Amino acid sequence: MGNLHVRNIPDDVYERLRRYARENDRTMSSVVISALERELAQLEWPQRIARLPKTDLGVDAATLIAEERRRRDRELGLGDAS
Repeated sequence: MGNLHVRNIPDDVYERLRRYARENDRTMSSVVISALERELAQLEWPQRIARLPKTDLGVDAATLIAEERRRRDRELGLGDAS
């Protein structure tokens, strides 16, 4: 397992991190590792989505959304709002 040393953390960030760790009964290391994992997952998300196979719905998404909104409006008694 690797080590990471971070220097020059602004005092307010350090205190917020320390307070969060204490209030959640966690170590600062565990909080930082979780934050890094979340940030990396967020950055990698577009790449993961791009690797998914394409799906042909046979109609464009805007049409499907419009149809669903009309269906919802009918169920709510709002009539056809198209």
